[in-house]
Order: sequence, then structure tokens, then C-alpha cells
Amino acid sequence: MDRTPITIAGQRGSTAHPLESLTAGEPGSAPVQALYIHVPFCFHKCHYCDFYSLVDTRDRQEPFTDRLIAELARIAPFAGPLTSIFVGGGTPTLLRPELWQRILVCLHEHFEVGDAEFTVECNPETATPELFGVLARGGVNRISIGAQSFNPRHLKTLERWHDPENVGRAIELARNAGIARQSVDLIFAIPGQTLAEWKEDIHRAVMFGVEHLSCYSLTYEPNTAMTARLNRGDFEPADEDLEADMLLLTLDTLRANGYDRYEVSNYAKPGAECRHNLAYWRQDQWLAAGPSASGHVAGWRWKNVPRLDSYLGQPGEIGLPPTIDIEPPDARRAMAERIMTGLRLREGIDASGLPEALHAEAERQRVLGHLVVEGHRWRLTDTGMMLADGIAGEFMGLL
Repeated sequence: MDRTPITIAGQRGSTAHPLESLTAGEPGSAPVQALYIHVPFCFHKCHYCDFYSLVDTRDRQEPFTDRLIAELARIAPFAGPLTSIFVGGGTPTLLRPELWQRILVCLHEHFEVGDAEFTVECNPETATPELFGVLARGGVNRISIGAQSFNPRHLKTLERWHDPENVGRAIELARNAGIARQSVDLIFAIPGQTLAEWKEDIHRAVMFGVEHLSCYSLTYEPNTAMTARLNRGDFEPADEDLEADMLLLTLDTLRANGYDRYEVSNYAKPGAECRHNLAYWRQDQWLAAGPSASGHVAGWRWKNVPRLDSYLGQPGEIGLPPTIDIEPPDARRAMAERIMTGLRLREGIDASGLPEALHAEAERQRVLGHLVVEGHRWRLTDTGMMLADGIAGEFMGLL
């Protein structure tokens, strides 16, 4: 789920694509090593989801593939040897295997894929031997499976349509195809969920032996069906104390099973951290392709238009797609983003060069037991991790 980077609001507008104003390979420019691709198709819109997705009744998978391939060819000159590729959605595995084949061929023709971490998000219902065979032969080496819960009642609350038993089946299919790395997404603090039920979800995920788990507290994003239902009074949100107990249970259980928390909501076996998401949290550069995909190159940020028809343009369109939310380079925003995302990481941030007022706040947070200060490096304690957004907000308010 963590494939949409956090950004700080700055100057925004809908103008020419930022890459049009940049020159690939110009002296002093660093080649981009991460690529995000967004596939918007879903067979059902989950009620908690605020990522751009649609149930396509017009069978636009082929024109989407044509347009995506054209976009990838246009942005490829800005890339160096890739260290990570992440395909999110939507449901990328809903795309037909023959179209996946074309996209994979394009990637290998235009990019240096090499030994990049290559992740594709997967709904358990869409996993097939044919599809996973195509993905594996095309270099995909990591699958991120959206389980969310193994309890049918809680899946129904989320309006998540899959059979919990198919999570294990998808993992087995991936391994049989040669996709050696698997991650599972889980959600807690679902209305009506008990601590014992959450414990059972964690244990079932651990039993699969996957190398990575993402465990998110349910959030009520604006303009989602879940938030509308909450506002209508259809259910009560989870009690805050119960949510805190669930988080502590997650931390204790996963650590006891060999997983380390390397980010607020993400746990991995040693060396199995998601390389692509680390690029986001460390504020590295990344290219973006597909409707609603967000990019970050040379300090510029932008988002491709989140509407499939607008993204597709005219048949045979080969230019860069229309964009929104364009933010030019801005030193203050970059510093704020560095604080917001860096503090979420176990490694913390290098505080060198930060204003003196922030160092005084760091000392206050240290005294409160929220922050460890080791030379120029600041990192949150377990208690601080539970308050990460608020603490980051305190720092950013001093910029």
C-alpha cells in the first residue's frame, strides 16, 4: 500500500509536464533509479481506498497499455540503472497477461532493469500460474499481496472482495513461478475487530513465512465510501486505547518472529526492506507513469492526471501525459518533507544543517522519551513512533 509518497503542499498548478523543462543527462544531474507505474483497473472499489482506481466497463486495458508504453519510452532517458520498480494500483494483476508481456518487454528495451527490486501489487483473487509465469520471466521478483484481514466479517466491513484462503494460494503460486520475495498487507483497528482477532491475523500472516509485512491502522480518508459510512453513523471507529494495544501487539509479535520495524507501519526480515518505499521516505528521486502516478525529479514534484480518459488522450498519443499538482523545487518544502518522512524510519534523519530551533525541540522530545539523539542523527523511540505524525508536525512548525 505504501506506494504514494507523502508531500507537503506548496505551489500547485496544471501546466506543462516538469520533465519537459529538464534535460536528461545534463552535467550535474543525477540519473533516477526508481520507477513507479500505476495501473488503475479494479473489479471492485474497496471502501477504504483513496488511490485512483476504477471499475472499467469499457475494456480500455489495451489503449491503456499502448499509452503507458509510449509514456515509459518518453521518460526512460531520465533513468539510470534502476534499483527499484513498483507497480501499484488499482489491481495491477487484473491486467491481462498478454498486455503485461508487452509492458515488460518495453521496460527491458528502454530501461536498465538489471537486478532491480521489481514489485507488483496483487489481489489474491487474480493470482494465476499463467500471470505469475509472465511476471517472473519479465523480471518481477517481489509480490505485494493485499490480504488486509483473514476474517471474512472484517473483509466485508472493508468491502474487500476476496477469499482469505486465496492469500496462501497466491503466495504459493508466486514461489512456484520463481518470484522469491513476498509481502503481505494487513489492516487493524477495523470497526468491531477485537485484539484477539488482530492477533490471529498477524499469526496467520507470519505462518506463510513471507519476508515483509505492512500493518496499517485503518484511516478514514476524505471522499471514500468508508468515511461516508462513518459520517452516517453506520459504525463506530475503533477505540483509541484498543488501537494502541493492537499496535503494541504487532510490534512485540513481529519482533519475536524475526521481523524488525524499519518504518512506522512496515516490518521486514533482515535485508528484506522494501527498497522502493525507502526511496520515497528518504526523499530520493523517482519517475512515474500511469494515471495519478506521482513523480519526483530534480526537486520537481508532479502528479499525472487522475482520470483515465484524460491520460489516454488521442489514439496514438506519444507525448507526456497532462499533469496536476506541480511543485517546483523549494528548499523549505524539501526540508519539511525530509523531516516528515525521515522520522518515520527506524534509521531516522541526519539533522546536520537543520535550524537551531529544531535542535531545541529535539532535546524536548528526547526528554519526553520520544526521540533518541545520537550525534547528528535523530530517530524516534517505540513510543515516539506511535506519535510520529504529531512529532513531525512540531518540528515542521518551527521551519
